[in-house]
Amino acid sequence: MSQYPHLRLRRTRATAWSRAMHRETVLTPADLIWPLFVTSGQGVEEPVGSLPGVSRWSLDGIAARAKEAVALGIPCVALFPNTPPGLRDDTGSEAHNPQNLMCNAIRAIKDAVGDDLGVLTDVALDPYTSHGQDGLLDDAGYVANDATVEALVGQALVQAAAGADIVAPSDMMDGRIGEIREALENVGHHNVQIMAYAAKYASAFYGPFRDAVGSGGLLKGNKKTYQMDPANGAEALREVELDLIEGADSVMVKPGLPYLDIVRRVHEEFGVPTFAYQVSGEYAMIEAAVAAGAGEREALVMETLTSFKRAGASGVLTYHAPLAARLLNG
Repeated sequence: MSQYPHLRLRRTRATAWSRAMHRETVLTPADLIWPLFVTSGQGVEEPVGSLPGVSRWSLDGIAARAKEAVALGIPCVALFPNTPPGLRDDTGSEAHNPQNLMCNAIRAIKDAVGDDLGVLTDVALDPYTSHGQDGLLDDAGYVANDATVEALVGQALVQAAAGADIVAPSDMMDGRIGEIREALENVGHHNVQIMAYAAKYASAFYGPFRDAVGSGGLLKGNKKTYQMDPANGAEALREVELDLIEGADSVMVKPGLPYLDIVRRVHEEFGVPTFAYQVSGEYAMIEAAVAAGAGEREALVMETLTSFKRAGASGVLTYHAPLAARLLNG
């Protein structure tokens, strides 16, 4: 290999066209999934205080956001409901209602844009339970794995029947991917994909999201008995492997930036579609930095999203998706 001065790595950085030509990582709107929060009513937009620039939308607003996503080249949206308090109970029974916010939002999107946009749905009970946990509690207050899996299967089937393209179990119960896949096959939903939240950590970065779905103030205790310890890396590979064996079509690492090492390890170990979720706390930190004059929003957003792709992510769930898509579209 040549050495300096015959080799000057700055040569290819000297001009914009050369930097573009030698760029190793390319980000496009097709790499983005846009999370959207659904609320009740008509003509409703409810800004989320802890997520500046993010709102909950009633069904008409969700349909409008779907049209916006298609126009921007964003291929998929992810839906999360803010279930009214009166419909929450200990068992999250509203999750099985074919007319719940989630199912109605799926139908609203499909009516608005048809198959021009993918719809990914969250499979977990925390937006529906009165205690804020992702599953059913036993008499000791422990989240019971197998009973929760049974409830999640029913939830996934209701969402698939409403038209969901991808069901995404975010609960971290053992064995739920296999049970959901088998149930989907048994009723003929062969093409409904499963994106498994395979490595979801018990993170401090979820606070604004819980505000958005109305579960933060309800949560009793924590989620450390089912979400992963942030100190563990090898365990994430075991979780991913099990979900793939059970039938996951793609896997997710959550949160994002603090776990880029996990994204890289999953990508290199398995070579399967691997997504990362740039979670609410990450989004809020960027917005706080911008508000404090510590950085420029567009540059911060594009640098962080590119880092996910560089680490090996197939795509990114991000609340900055519409901004990033506009920037990428020029």
